[in-house]
Amino acid sequence: MVTIALVGTLDTKGQEYAFVRERIRSMGADALLIDTGTLGEPLVEAGISRHDVATAAGTTIDALAAQHDRDTAIGAMGAGARSIVADLAEQGRIHGILALGGSSGSTLAATVMRALPVGFPKLIVSTLASGDTRPYVGTTDIAMMSSIVDIAGLNRLSEPILANAAGAIVGMANAHAAFVPSATSKPLIGATMFGVTTPAVTTARQRLEELGYEVLVFHATGVGGDTMESLIASGVITGVLDLTTTEFADAHIGATLPAGPDRLLNAGKAGYPMVVSLGALDMANWGPMETVPDRFRNRNLFRHNASITLMRTTPEENAAIGREIAARLNQARGPVTVMIPLGGVSAIDVPGAAFHDPEADAALIAALKAALDPRITVIERDEDINDPAFATATADELHRLYADT
Repeated sequence: MVTIALVGTLDTKGQEYAFVRERIRSMGADALLIDTGTLGEPLVEAGISRHDVATAAGTTIDALAAQHDRDTAIGAMGAGARSIVADLAEQGRIHGILALGGSSGSTLAATVMRALPVGFPKLIVSTLASGDTRPYVGTTDIAMMSSIVDIAGLNRLSEPILANAAGAIVGMANAHAAFVPSATSKPLIGATMFGVTTPAVTTARQRLEELGYEVLVFHATGVGGDTMESLIASGVITGVLDLTTTEFADAHIGATLPAGPDRLLNAGKAGYPMVVSLGALDMANWGPMETVPDRFRNRNLFRHNASITLMRTTPEENAAIGREIAARLNQARGPVTVMIPLGGVSAIDVPGAAFHDPEADAALIAALKAALDPRITVIERDEDINDPAFATATADELHRLYADT
């Protein structure tokens, strides 16, 4: 029988948690209530009390209440619950985790869930699930479900949603408990991809698989690059094919999918082999066309789809981006090769396409090469990034670096 940890404030949401607990039990699973409330006595008995949670955080409920600081209380109870839940999961006493809440409850729950490994079932039913979920999900596999209405009592809308959430977490926990991963000793490679570099990464991935590697492909959407970096830092990924560095364009311009502070750094710190290219640095990303800031309305804009508008980077922007990438690669302790596609850095940066701009590409390449440490290998090829010959060459180069380390 699987056991689901239910983490939340039982002084304000005890009724809702009691409902979810009974739904979980009706499906043949068990539920463990972990109380993170600090305002008053719980409305339903917890398996792990709020006093236990506070103690795990090195404080007491009375001490937190005396501070009259909600943010401090949330931080302490989140830290205490995080420690408790991590221990329970490691001991095999829980098999999934579910939480309900608004902004504070979701923040606390996310703090707890981020301590759990990838693959461990995690679900938050939240009023924030239809907005920007990056502050909660981050680089983890937390699932979020919109509560539609606030978590404030049971009604004809909240009951079926909470029942579905109970069913979802029990289903995930049973699936996770029964899952047997395939055994493999293949080196794990991280690769980055965008829609406009998909042919390149697909070809390179297939080539690396032929050479005996397993490849994880990350969508270069800011959080995708950050997720790859976190797995590199944890030692899961031990080689990098970073063909799509487009997130640096968004970071420089202030657009919607920026590179995080660790991009291009973790593999270098660990000494892992890296092959890096300039995929999709011809563009920054905005939302629908009407969301493009007024100061950029006269730029070369391209409607990628109803949700995404692309903006062509300028020579000046590209030069700055090239220098930033070089500054990060120069810190690497391991082998690095920069592969430059002289024929274009994306599917729409080729002759006749919307973002073809040889001057801007030349500024990017010149600034990058000028700023790179001489010990870093630079390979320039005449093809565009999506040409099969270029893509295959990047995979072969990473294989060479990996074999030499």
